[in-house]
Amino acid sequence: MEALTQRQRKVLEFIEIRLRKGYPPSQREIAAHFGLAQNAVYQLTGYLKKKGYLTDSGGHRGLRLSSQYVASTRGQEGVPIVGRVAAGEPITAEENIEDYIDVKEFLGISDDVFLLRVSGESMVDEGIMDGDLVAVQPAAKVESGELAVVLLGEEATVKRVYIQKKRIALKPANKAGGYKIRYVKPTDKDIRIVGRVTACIRKMGSRKWTVPCT
Repeated sequence: MEALTQRQRKVLEFIEIRLRKGYPPSQREIAAHFGLAQNAVYQLTGYLKKKGYLTDSGGHRGLRLSSQYVASTRGQEGVPIVGRVAAGEPITAEENIEDYIDVKEFLGISDDVFLLRVSGESMVDEGIMDGDLVAVQPAAKVESGELAVVLLGEEATVKRVYIQKKRIALKPANKAGGYKIRYVKPTDKDIRIVGRVTACIRKMGSRKWTVPCT
């Protein structure tokens, strides 16, 4: 990968920090942080994409670290963090790797497991909080009653899944929040089970992780 100028490196570090926190920055926010014109930020991020450090998934918050850059700095030994999952009202699932964290040996998980970030509070009674990461074992089917990630169109949500005769119930876990069970048809082409949730990972302090729930 091509070398970066000092300013390009600082912009990349800022973007990387924001992505780790789950809040991709807009060009306007980058400009405000560094006291730059938005055109200058457009040029800087363009150089970072051209040099292979960033990719763009579209939209004004579409900047992501490239898989090449992530691999070069952290290697492929960790578990990839892929997008976000809505625990509440679903949000668009980003099919981009934000980072890797080295928890494979700790969790005892297989190579195909990935992590999705939770947004919302509908699963707090299961010990899954806003901002947590859930480890997902890819599977097209799950047993009734298992905790799973379900794709609804282009949106993903984590819920307790109950397989019924003619429908699937997606059950939240927040009695105080008043969340309701959502019912979907298994024949709907826009509905797909992504996999079962095998663990929930929470960041405690700087770059420290713990597993509070399964």
